Amino acid sequence: MKKKYMNIYDDITYKIKSEEYQSGDILPSEHDLLSQYNTSRETIRKALNLLSEHGYIQKIQGKGSVVLDVNKVSFPISGLVSFKELSEKINSPISTNVITFQETTTDKQLKNKLELPSPEKIWEISRVREIEGEKTILDKDFILKNVAPTLTKEIAAVSIYQYIEETRGLTISFAKKEITVEEPTREDRDVLDMEDFSSIVVVKNYVYLEDTTLFQYTESRHRPDKFKFVDFARRNR
Repeated sequence: MKKKYMNIYDDITYKIKSEEYQSGDILPSEHDLLSQYNTSRETIRKALNLLSEHGYIQKIQGKGSVVLDVNKVSFPISGLVSFKELSEKINSPISTNVITFQETTTDKQLKNKLELPSPEKIWEISRVREIEGEKTILDKDFILKNVAPTLTKEIAAVSIYQYIEETRGLTISFAKKEITVEEPTREDRDVLDMEDFSSIVVVKNYVYLEDTTLFQYTESRHRPDKFKFVDFARRNR
């Protein structure tokens, strides 16, 4: 059973994301929250501390808990979330179109990126993400077939990570990321609504299972005006 402070945390984060509490607002006082949630001061403080640690609020002495700006289409740098999980947190209409889904064998470049001693079978998948009616992200995934042997185009249109974790019973643990700005390729211009933009943000992900198997290399190619990549760091003393 989820602890009470986590339920309070979830409720307040929902209100922040749905803009019931907007950036710059002051949360109700601890005393008011005690009455609202019918709980102890310690429980309220645990929930507020968690909100502070995760970048939703800033506690200011003499003022209270100030709601921080939460951009609804920002991409976390330090976290590892699927696009499906991210889409559930924002209010914009989102769709995924799988434009390439095929089995192939790693060439020399992909073999090196996946740190393989010899060529192996992989899934090559390209997906276009459309947000608010504009095609702004091209995801190019290369996944070891032995990790996802029964993957299908239909699954890829929903969530590959959900399939790996729930159907395959594997744990996706961590990723290394590289972020660069490059000139758009012909493919970028063909499949994305690039307009007159002369650059594209490329996020390269090397994703590992719990046993440290590198099973996925991804290039996520973003139109530069639509998204920002964010991290929230709090100084610990």
